[in-house]
Amino acid sequence: MKGSTHRIIRLAAESTRFTCLCMALGIALTSIAGCKATPAPAPAPSATTKPVVATFKVDPATAGSVSGTILYKGKKPAAKLVDMSEDPACVQAHSGKAYDESLVVGSKGTLGNAFIYVKSGLEGKTFAIPTTPVTIDQGGCWFRPRVLGIQTNQTLQVTNSDPVTHNIHPMAQINREWNHSQGPGDAPLNRKFQKQEIMVKVKCNIHSWMHAYIGVVDSPYFAVSKDDGSFEIPNLPPGTYTLAVWQENLGTQQQQITIAPHTRTATDFTFKGN
Repeated sequence: MKGSTHRIIRLAAESTRFTCLCMALGIALTSIAGCKATPAPAPAPSATTKPVVATFKVDPATAGSVSGTILYKGKKPAAKLVDMSEDPACVQAHSGKAYDESLVVGSKGTLGNAFIYVKSGLEGKTFAIPTTPVTIDQGGCWFRPRVLGIQTNQTLQVTNSDPVTHNIHPMAQINREWNHSQGPGDAPLNRKFQKQEIMVKVKCNIHSWMHAYIGVVDSPYFAVSKDDGSFEIPNLPPGTYTLAVWQENLGTQQQQITIAPHTRTATDFTFKGN
C-alpha cells in the first residue's frame, strides 16, 4: 500500500512537470509569434514629372514670310460718333470726339484692325512661349489696341491710364471667362489664356462703348492689319498653310499659301461691304 502511494505521488509530480513544460512551451511560441518581423510599408510612389516637350525652332536660313493687304470693296461707311456724355470724365480724358472703330476703312479702300493668323499647317509643332507680355491699355475710355493677338500661355498685361475706374471683362467661350475692375493708379493685371480661341470679345461693364478683341493662337504666326491694311507674318518655316483673316463686322476668309525657303510670299484679302 505504501509503495502504491509513492507511485501515485511520483506520477502526479511528473504530470505537473509535463503541464508546466507545455505551458512554458506555449508561452515561448507565443512570444516568437509576437516578435515576427512587421513588413516594411510600401514605398510612396514617386511624383510623376511632366515630360519635357521640345519646342520647334525655325531655321533662319530657310524661313520665309507672308505679307499683304486687307482690302474693302464697297462704299466707305460713314464715321459713327460715340457718345461718352454719361461720364464727363471720359469726355475730358478722350481729348476730342470718339468714333466707332469696328470698321476702319482707309481712303484707298484698305481695312485696318483685321486679325490674320496661320490656321493650319503647323500641326505637331510646339513653340516657345514669349516672355514679353502683350499689353492692352484703358486710355481715353478706350481699349488700346482694339484688336490684338497673343500666344497661348503668354502674359496679357492690362493697364489703366485713365483717371476713372474701368472694368475689363474678356467673355471667353473656350478659355476661362474673367471680370476685373481696375481703378486709377492700380497695378497692372496679369492674365493668361490656356487654349487657342478666335476671337475673345472684351468689354467694360462700366462704359458700354468700350470693346476690344483678342486673338489667342498657339503659335507666334499672327498679325493685325494696320490702318493702311498692310500686314506681315515673318519667320515662317517652309510649307503649305491655311491663312485666315477675321474682321469683327465682316466675318472670316481664308486662303491656302505655300512658303518656299527664304522667300516672301504676297497675298491679299478683299471683303465686300454694302
